[in-house]
Amino acid sequence: MNGIINVLKPTGITSHGVVSFIRKNLNMKKVGHTGTLDPNAAGVLPICVGKATKVSQFLLDKKKRYRAELTLGKETDTQDKSGNVINEAKVNVKESDIIKAFDKFRGNIFQTPPMFSALKHKGKKLYELAREGKTIERKPRKITIYDLDILNIEGNKVLFDVECSKGTYVRTLCDDIGKELGTYGYMSVLIRTKVDMFEIDEALTFEEIKEAAESNRIDDILLPMDMALTQYDKIELNDENYKIISNGGRVSLRNTLITNNQFNLNDKFRVYCMDSFIGIGIIKDYENNYYLKMDKVLL
Repeated sequence: MNGIINVLKPTGITSHGVVSFIRKNLNMKKVGHTGTLDPNAAGVLPICVGKATKVSQFLLDKKKRYRAELTLGKETDTQDKSGNVINEAKVNVKESDIIKAFDKFRGNIFQTPPMFSALKHKGKKLYELAREGKTIERKPRKITIYDLDILNIEGNKVLFDVECSKGTYVRTLCDDIGKELGTYGYMSVLIRTKVDMFEIDEALTFEEIKEAAESNRIDDILLPMDMALTQYDKIELNDENYKIISNGGRVSLRNTLITNNQFNLNDKFRVYCMDSFIGIGIIKDYENNYYLKMDKVLL
């Protein structure tokens, strides 16, 4: 049983809690998530099962898309609605001011991670230190906001969609925009709508997953593990190479490809042979000839 389940994580449960739910219902130990989603947030959380856990790392760096709500006028210690209000101010901004403020946060920006986060300082998580009343200096990190669209502005609330890079804290984005507007702001709603190719419209609820498990239909909800590797082009080998390549060997690229591919030294590919996904291969040079060497066999 190997593959990826596109889970619709409910609010009030951690990402590790979702992993535990899948382990229990599938009766499997080898289960892992592809990057944490805040307990108070809902949405897409791809879960890797069996050998697919070997590709979970490749989803960590993928773009993610969220729908969020910014509430202006208050600052909380956690930067979201779960925290304690630590500052308040009047909201005296026009719709045009909000639009201009949002414009400043598109593209490559620097963001300081919040104290209430799972980042570690000397082996201890920042949120643990924050709960002790401690504040640690954090260096701003470069992130990318690929897309930032305001959907609705009503009173002191702004509903928006954001597509961002790994390491982005949407609640910190809300906090920063609030301060840019000369007031305060916190994230009052967060739903993750997309992780790479995994979309919320196709995500499965806990009830749907449990029902599939009880009726022995897990294979029907498992997605192929190569969906996590779309950043690599596909390369196909002739059938006679199956034994070598499936055992982690190397094959010459001369007259062995079914499809014509452009490649350079150290390029990585999704490798297929005999209509099966083999794993990740890398282009290497041996004695002045290009070869495909398996970097990770996933059979």
